[in-house]
Amino acid sequence: MRQSVVMNARIIDLCADDSSSADQAAQLLFESFRGLTSAWPSIGSARGEVSDSLSRGRISRVMLDDAGRVIGWIGGQPHYDGRVWELHPMVVAEPLRRQGLGRLLVQDLERIVASKGALTLMLGTDDETDATSLSGTDLSHDLPGAIRDIRNLKSHPYEFYLRVGFRIVGVMPDANGPGKPDIYMAKRVGG
Repeated sequence: MRQSVVMNARIIDLCADDSSSADQAAQLLFESFRGLTSAWPSIGSARGEVSDSLSRGRISRVMLDDAGRVIGWIGGQPHYDGRVWELHPMVVAEPLRRQGLGRLLVQDLERIVASKGALTLMLGTDDETDATSLSGTDLSHDLPGAIRDIRNLKSHPYEFYLRVGFRIVGVMPDANGPGKPDIYMAKRVGG
């Protein structure tokens, strides 16, 4: 069964007139990140994120299972005149994680942004829940050493991004409050 989900999944553009898929993407985002980030504290804020992803110039893609249900969502937005794109956000339904679906979403976004002339795909992955060794500490003393020695304490997604080719390119200490950093990651996709 697990293998067939990956084989039958398809990725399509999320369109503004597809309110069912938009609502499913918002619900998936809200449920998946509840308690992990302050970014989407309500279903309304998650719907706002979905709406924002449909803005002109951005990319919004959903992964559908064979019944047409949204099982994943990924978005992208351009920066630096399109030479760099930000992956934001990405989510896969909880019971379907660790089956390659996130990898497929990232590869799909990489292909699209590379075709638009992007050289780099970047992302920020917050640590608001003490999930890495970078949280709960003053990083100003030895930030390079802290990045070099990073450890995953509670299934933080930075390791997923490492597995799909991203590298840590920086950390913004205290981005989400004292001891709650944002981890910046990037990957070359073109050029």
